[in-house]
Amino acid sequence: MKKLLFVFTLVLLCSVSIKAQTSYKAALGLGVDTAVEDATFVGATGKFFFSSNHVGQADLGFEDNATIITALYSYHKQFRGARGLRWYVGIGPSIILIEDFDNIFALRPHGGLDFKINGAPIVINFDWRPSIILSDGPDNHVAAFGLGIQFAFN
Repeated sequence: MKKLLFVFTLVLLCSVSIKAQTSYKAALGLGVDTAVEDATFVGATGKFFFSSNHVGQADLGFEDNATIITALYSYHKQFRGARGLRWYVGIGPSIILIEDFDNIFALRPHGGLDFKINGAPIVINFDWRPSIILSDGPDNHVAAFGLGIQFAFN
């Protein structure tokens, strides 16, 4: 219980110090990924800005008897006149580890929107990320999307 109270206090203090910022350097949170047909992966997501436009993102998602590991590179660009809203495009690999089945390797181009809520350390992002399957397994999955809700750090 003491550890939980400590973590809660730490998060609260960080949110107060980050509150006035509209941009951020990194973010950690919860992500949802529909990488392949009939599977929705839920798990941890994190992103890091190497510069104002170049971003690395890592996702670790879980589904019944399967785990997905994704590493993405994105180019982010601010919309003019829309504070905190950015568009992005990029690409990266995914590996889906399935119990009692061959692993699935996929290439994941993606494009989407990233919104940092003004006055709060919250980032919401939504993207289209089709799966181009590179190994034996299911067909390519065009109707694949990602959603992330993250806590922003400067």
